[in-house]
Amino acid sequence: MSFGGPQGRADIRPFLANVLRGRRVSPERVEEVAHHYELFDGVSPITELTERQAEGLRQRLVSVGHPLPVYVGMRNWHPLLADTLRQMYAGGRRRAIGFIAAAHHSYSSCQQYRENVAAAQKELRESSGQIDISFVGSWFDHPLFIDANAAHVRAAQQHLPSTVRDAARLIFTAHSIPLPMAEVSLYREQLETSAQLIAESAGIAEWALVYQSRSGRPQDPWLEPDVCDYLRSKHATGLTAAILCPVGFVCDHIEVLYDLDRAATDVCAEIGLPMARAEAVNDDPLFLDMMADVVLRTIRRHATGRPLPIVKSS
Repeated sequence: MSFGGPQGRADIRPFLANVLRGRRVSPERVEEVAHHYELFDGVSPITELTERQAEGLRQRLVSVGHPLPVYVGMRNWHPLLADTLRQMYAGGRRRAIGFIAAAHHSYSSCQQYRENVAAAQKELRESSGQIDISFVGSWFDHPLFIDANAAHVRAAQQHLPSTVRDAARLIFTAHSIPLPMAEVSLYREQLETSAQLIAESAGIAEWALVYQSRSGRPQDPWLEPDVCDYLRSKHATGLTAAILCPVGFVCDHIEVLYDLDRAATDVCAEIGLPMARAEAVNDDPLFLDMMADVVLRTIRRHATGRPLPIVKSS
């Protein structure tokens, strides 16, 4: 399960309407974000990358004797979760394992997906029947997730000038969320754990966690600092080089491509700060191995029987 993204210019505003449903976002902000997508001709890489992740997972399950079909369902664009569940049911599936493509837990990154799945299950029950879904456990600190990110950090480091390479600070980025949401989740804490482990694996002592892609009303408090603000302020106090690692994202989709490869890159060019950007884990074989591992753990967890249903007492 992933966020979804438009696949052409005609998709941009319908996609954003899905993303922003129920949220107070000004029309000006919607158009600003729409322009970000237009810069990439309205095509987000997230769909192709998620499909490659799904195929890599399928191949790994086959290789260890679990030839399971792997489906992709998106929250905000096609293939939508409800459509995917209908396809699964029509294909004879009655039980499934859910893998949410977000490592760090908050309402918007994990719980909202579960609610969307529950809504899709309810819709399916009313029209056809039931598919039971068991979700994989947490993987923000899984060694293979850490190793994949660390390998991408080391690769990015080599693109920096040799004169500043060893002094570069590793700057992790994640999607900002409202402070009230952060205060009732483990989002920041899990991000910090991932960042610490990746920095240690990459052999970089100096690191920081910052945020990007903030939306919502300007007066509402969200997690800070913003990546561009951070780069400006720290360069002014002596930062000589930076490596950006989008640890909060598992695909290089539009928010990564625009916020880091355009906005942050432009800031670094303006202030004369050498910067290299690490790829997200995307379809790195290590990440695909991790996906297979957590799915297989879930299979083993339920090997002796189905999860008991929740029954309300009368």
